[in-house]
Amino acid sequence: MQTRSIGTSELKVAPLVFGGNVFGWTADERTSFSILDAFVDHGLNFIDTADVYSAWVDGHQGGESETIIGKWIKESGKRHRVVLATKVGKLSARAGLSAANIAAAVDDSLRRLKTDFIDVYFSHYDDENTPLDETLDAYQKLIKAGKVRVIGASNYTGERLGAALQIARDSGLPAYQILQPEYNLYDREGYETDLEPVAEQHKVAVVPYYALASGFLSGKYRSKEDTRHKARGSRVEKYLDPRGLRILDALDEVAKRNDTTPATVALAWMIARPSVTAPIASATSVAQLESLAAATRLTLAAEDIQLLDEASAWQK
Repeated sequence: MQTRSIGTSELKVAPLVFGGNVFGWTADERTSFSILDAFVDHGLNFIDTADVYSAWVDGHQGGESETIIGKWIKESGKRHRVVLATKVGKLSARAGLSAANIAAAVDDSLRRLKTDFIDVYFSHYDDENTPLDETLDAYQKLIKAGKVRVIGASNYTGERLGAALQIARDSGLPAYQILQPEYNLYDREGYETDLEPVAEQHKVAVVPYYALASGFLSGKYRSKEDTRHKARGSRVEKYLDPRGLRILDALDEVAKRNDTTPATVALAWMIARPSVTAPIASATSVAQLESLAAATRLTLAAEDIQLLDEASAWQK
């Protein structure tokens, strides 16, 4: 498996990240363990979660995903085989990016994850009420304490990411090495116009979430009827427009040419984009994981990428 660097750090990752938001939500503990084992067996190594996963489920408080991953780490003994990322800032009990909150939240996450350190610690959302240097200084303390190796930013604008990187350079504080934005074949404009230029200029790694547009790009949602009674159905309806259906047609065509699935093609398109380090995708079964892992072995032809680019083009 060819690996890619996380920014200028020493961390190396495979070109696909597993999104742990499903653990404790649409994948129970035993299923989650099977998926994680299969993920590592494929030579993949980057697992992403957050302290807030899955607080949106009735009866949950957050931390459920981290807890399942922690149990898997303890039972499997595979901590050394994975790069582990989690996030701080969105959980209501640990909201924001103040120094005090980060110090408390990281210990909560370490306890749930049953590990002594977090490889990548993300600011889950930009906290405009906390000075950027206060947040970076808090991370510096964690890095010096050995609790965190690398820091990342999720859901930042290009302007705010650039400002944080400038502060890090000017003050000697740790810089964000990795960015986690929303990006996929449908949702292209925001990333490509605002964030991609900053990431490329500063050599920031990029691991986009919603890489399959909440499952839409897998091709399983073709009409509003298909979205009913599905956990992510309400998120998918916005994609059911002429452009979205055009993208599905292109994915079908490229998948047919390569004897694979639309989901595999959608991820392979992202992996092929020079600024993208590794897209984040989730699965709720080992069978689903197979189509995700296949994307790391699929090299799309130039005409395949052109067809997908043209089908997903947005108005400039």
